[in-house]
Amino acid sequence: MMPGTTSPQPGKAPARIGFWRRLVGLAAPPAGSRRAVGRRAWSGLRTLLVELAEGKGGESLARERVARLIGHYAALDVPERRRFFTLLEAEFEVEEARVMASIEAYRGADAPARVRSRAQLLQSLESPRLRILRQFNLVPEGVHALVRMRADLLQLAPEGGFAGLDQDFLRVFSAWFDIGFLELKRIGWGSPAALLEKLIRYEAVHEIKSWSDLRNRLDSDRRCYAFFHPRMPDEPLIFVEVALVRSLADNVQALLDEQAPTLDPATATTAIFYSISNAQGGLRGVSMGECLIKRVVQLLLQEFPRLRQFATLSPLPGFGAWLDARLAGGAGPRKWPAALAAQLAGDARSPADGLRHLLHRSIDGDGPEDPALKAWLTRECAVYLLREKKRGEPLDPVARFHFSNGASLGRINWLADPSRHGLQQSCGLMVNYLYTLREIDANHRAFAETGQLAAAPEIRKLIDGAARPARPA
Repeated sequence: MMPGTTSPQPGKAPARIGFWRRLVGLAAPPAGSRRAVGRRAWSGLRTLLVELAEGKGGESLARERVARLIGHYAALDVPERRRFFTLLEAEFEVEEARVMASIEAYRGADAPARVRSRAQLLQSLESPRLRILRQFNLVPEGVHALVRMRADLLQLAPEGGFAGLDQDFLRVFSAWFDIGFLELKRIGWGSPAALLEKLIRYEAVHEIKSWSDLRNRLDSDRRCYAFFHPRMPDEPLIFVEVALVRSLADNVQALLDEQAPTLDPATATTAIFYSISNAQGGLRGVSMGECLIKRVVQLLLQEFPRLRQFATLSPLPGFGAWLDARLAGGAGPRKWPAALAAQLAGDARSPADGLRHLLHRSIDGDGPEDPALKAWLTRECAVYLLREKKRGEPLDPVARFHFSNGASLGRINWLADPSRHGLQQSCGLMVNYLYTLREIDANHRAFAETGQLAAAPEIRKLIDGAARPARPA
């Protein structure tokens, strides 16, 4: 916590939740009476939801109903929230009979009636719960309350147990969080303390370990930008951290070193996007990252016209697990070069543990850099990034994001993240995705139309090497 800030006292509901509870008569019940209060609260819930779905009574009454629903939801515990989502999923679904009747009416309509029949068909495809969700926009806290509600839904059903309800959430959010409604803001050390605290909490790629760490990331040769929504002015939706440097970065710890001298940003030639974090779990699946990067590039070019190169220093969140599975299945050891096989011969560890032991030795200085290990791991990484697919797209989620946005794979960096987490997640490797302005649109089209992945010739050669049989050990 920053000096001057406070946190809620244990056992007390936040003031906002307390307000909503008072609004709907759901003040905290005396000990031992939770069940009775719960029965009274649930008894009118279906009626409230039906009234919202029907939309009778005008906007003022709708605002009152939404406020009551938000207050009711805030008072629910986790099992009750699951019950609430189950109710929405099961009892406020699209009416199949109405859809089929609308389809038949559309098929039988003559040309003059087709427009009206089509409108009726489209309306029949909207579930009653979709009409409920849309009305959250009527109250000041409604948008944020709905985002938090979906975050709860995703935690309760990570595998899509409420598929219909989740699709309706996404339909609402795709409209509300259209890029035209969002505001891009720079976050600096002078920003409100509450906002800086949220950066620390929401950072999802490289943990912010202290206030001095955060201050270093917001120094004069650094930039942080975030998208905000007018109805959530104090909540970043997604933010990107940028380092202004003179060459392509190949080590994240060097990039984040608090003791490193501050560069005059006017002399920078390269902008490194080293962290992109989605701050709102409830907005998963709502695309904002592509526009964020493009907008930030435009702003940086306006401020620093000497910039010539835009790139990321990106993690490989799935590489370690993918490689471990290959090693456990014996695929890796069969392809090991002789020099690497000789080092691991007779090692009682598993192949995965043996590899990481060699990596630790290189990092700790107990052994020289191992060219055989470096060559083999780098080649496996290239195979993982460019060949391993899921439903026709790159298996790695970060690679999928950048390739879809028009980036190319520029370089694989050896031991770029030698932290414990980096070694476990990706054997210490990180990659540079390049955003070359004249190539972004063509790369994006090639990916969208044919699944083609743009990569530097040097990385393509690594793939060719992986295709050739390895020498026998």
